[in-house]
Amino acid sequence: MSAFQIEGGAKLSGAIEAQGAKNEALQILCAVLLTPDNVTVHNIPDIVDVNKLIDLLACMGVKVNKIGVGSYTFNASQVDVNYLQSAEYTKKAASLRGSIMVLGPLLARFGTAKIPQPGGDKIGRRRLDTHFLGFQKLGAKFNFEQQSTFYTIDASNLQGCYMLLDEASVTGTANIIMAAVLAKGTTTIYNAACEPYIQQLCKMLNRMGAKITGIGSNLVTIRGVSNLKGTEHTMLPDMIEIGSFIGMAVMTQSEITIKNASVEHLGLIPDMFKRMGVTLDIQGDDIRVPTQEHYEIESFIDGSIMTIADAPWPGLTPDLLSIMLVMATQAKGTVLIHQKMFESRLFFVDKLIEMGAKIILCDPHRATVIGLNRSVPLRGITMTSPDIRAGVSLLIAALSAKGTSTILNVEQIDRGYQHIDTRLTKLGAKIKRITE
Repeated sequence: MSAFQIEGGAKLSGAIEAQGAKNEALQILCAVLLTPDNVTVHNIPDIVDVNKLIDLLACMGVKVNKIGVGSYTFNASQVDVNYLQSAEYTKKAASLRGSIMVLGPLLARFGTAKIPQPGGDKIGRRRLDTHFLGFQKLGAKFNFEQQSTFYTIDASNLQGCYMLLDEASVTGTANIIMAAVLAKGTTTIYNAACEPYIQQLCKMLNRMGAKITGIGSNLVTIRGVSNLKGTEHTMLPDMIEIGSFIGMAVMTQSEITIKNASVEHLGLIPDMFKRMGVTLDIQGDDIRVPTQEHYEIESFIDGSIMTIADAPWPGLTPDLLSIMLVMATQAKGTVLIHQKMFESRLFFVDKLIEMGAKIILCDPHRATVIGLNRSVPLRGITMTSPDIRAGVSLLIAALSAKGTSTILNVEQIDRGYQHIDTRLTKLGAKIKRITE
């Protein structure tokens, strides 16, 4: 077990570049299973969840060759589907929620798949129904073995069809698309997720020989092909990490430049920070966050309290709501944070309240934050990271706090943020990793 010890109040300065996108990586890496040819992927983040997935692919028989920092070549010509029956596979797949993404490619290419109920963040109920309903409509037959908590799927004869997804699930859409690219006939997916990482996956698959249209919309059409070839792909920078760096700069009254942020793919994110009173200087693909002593949350036109809520793309990603919440603690004004898509993600606010923040937790989905306008700094405490995004939010709070903070269970943060302590130390943060 590891912990971070943080001396708060240090000003950060300099430039930092966001890692490759975690949520894109989990899709792209699984897509290598769709072809026996070489697939080269660049800008892969060096984080726990992604490294676990790469290890899982290697154990399945994928040849993995690291060719540079963040760059790998994968060859899935000798995948051993019998590995899915092993106890080792059960253990590895169950520890990683992203393992669910191997199902679509395995079903498409090998006609069968088996997976234990995946793990991941403890942030409430996260349904897998969309994945399985989509597979079923393509002709797959699945069975959930309640005693072993295993999903077994037979997809020996996938047929294209029309489907209306019950929710615009990102992972569900990606999994169904990967299953459909090698199915017979045409598949039409309505209410498909359309965020940039889905667009990246579709563009990569088309370079491999897939026939996908409607990319970037919620109506995607896939004409099945008999096989796919290899390709080369570079992942986008992680928009959640970009948002996290903006929040860190604002809370610590620091000037930071985020390099190569791929601004055109950030959607509403810059505008939502501006609603929080944050000044951003966008120069090409770089984002400069200037030193801001004070920032004021906007109100709605009628004068009512601003509400920041998550929504499927192109709405605000739920992964940034915890960052917005922490920022609001030192802003001028009041905001209602509404976490619509997941429950229990706001429970970490009890630690912020202990640090001195004025927050009313209304229910598992909503919290009202009354900004302190920097009149009273947060104070350092000892706390535990419950999940990736809450963990980084607590880290941001600790960086701005008066005194020393200790964050336990930082393995959760390591799941989604690449060498975050060493990278922030280079900017001037005072973070020490303690390993027990």
